[in-house]
Amino acid sequence: MGTEIDEHASVAFAKGRIPELKALRLHNGTIYRWNRPCYGISENGKPHLRVELRVLPSGPTIADEVANGAFWLGLMMEMSATIDDLPARIEFDDARVNLYAAAREGLGAHVTWFDGKQMLAQQLILDHLLPLAKAGLDRAGADAEDSARYLGIVERRVRTGRNGARWMLQSLSEMKGRGSTGARLNALTAAMIARQETDRVVSDWERARLDESESERVGHHKVSQYMNTDIFTVRPDDPVELVADLMGWERIRHVPVEDDKGRLVGLVSYRGVLRHLSGLHKFPPQPGGASSPVSDIMKRELITVTPDTPTLEAISLMRRYRIGCLPVVQDGHIVAVLTEEDFVGIASKVLAEEQKHGTPETTGGTRADA
Repeated sequence: MGTEIDEHASVAFAKGRIPELKALRLHNGTIYRWNRPCYGISENGKPHLRVELRVLPSGPTIADEVANGAFWLGLMMEMSATIDDLPARIEFDDARVNLYAAAREGLGAHVTWFDGKQMLAQQLILDHLLPLAKAGLDRAGADAEDSARYLGIVERRVRTGRNGARWMLQSLSEMKGRGSTGARLNALTAAMIARQETDRVVSDWERARLDESESERVGHHKVSQYMNTDIFTVRPDDPVELVADLMGWERIRHVPVEDDKGRLVGLVSYRGVLRHLSGLHKFPPQPGGASSPVSDIMKRELITVTPDTPTLEAISLMRRYRIGCLPVVQDGHIVAVLTEEDFVGIASKVLAEEQKHGTPETTGGTRADA
């Protein structure tokens, strides 16, 4: 890194230039403190310094997010004014354990508070933190109605046990076993957006339903509605043995190849790996010889689609070119893969739906003519 620092900040200042402060920016880009100072230079050449407050969780509504901010700011105002020696009241190890316990268990976490007191997070918030936050906001001169409104949102979340994380987990649990993983996540996202457009806070939200998924409503018309985005890629200079192991570990038959900039440059198939390994068996390499790179066996001329490609067009391409995998590409970068197995899954769902809503003839019944 040191060789990339081509300026001295004080020299730049002395010459009337704006220092780039590359080392500081690199440091702040790799060390993520709860309160992180960030220095940058805008496109117009104007430098700016900001402080990121990273402790606040997502809302998931504007009102919930403002409530989080009021809760935290009130606590900081009151505790900084009334507690002289915070480390004397709670050990750092206890604070660290509290952090991980809260991340795992949420409102049900057991935590250690000041002077070694043990309690549930829910009790800590209701009996200790909310009164402290209210006193801090009063100390800062905040409007009493605003304080009551936003701290009330936090209190309602705690008393009902319904926050954003709990809403998502409970929604996914109720949809378990129905639809695809993509459809469930689609429904969760669609439900969150729909509820965000109302005036209700997250503690008042009903859980997401599978029928809120776009793919469930309109079927599988586009590739994006069922493509597999959980993909593994390799580089052209990776050894073929790595691809063979990857296929065995993950039980996959196609592995995309990306260059250093993340652009799709090839595709390795299970058949291609088998041909290569068969050749090694017939003609063993010299002892100590280098492994063959992926670039030796990857297919370079690829048929690709985009997330917006119609499903019927994708099926037609696979049949026309007799291929078992279609890389899904957006702006030159691979975002998913589409295989024959995906279409088998779609076909089974369509047939099941037809059977569910079919006429007596399609379900094996007979018809009595009038």
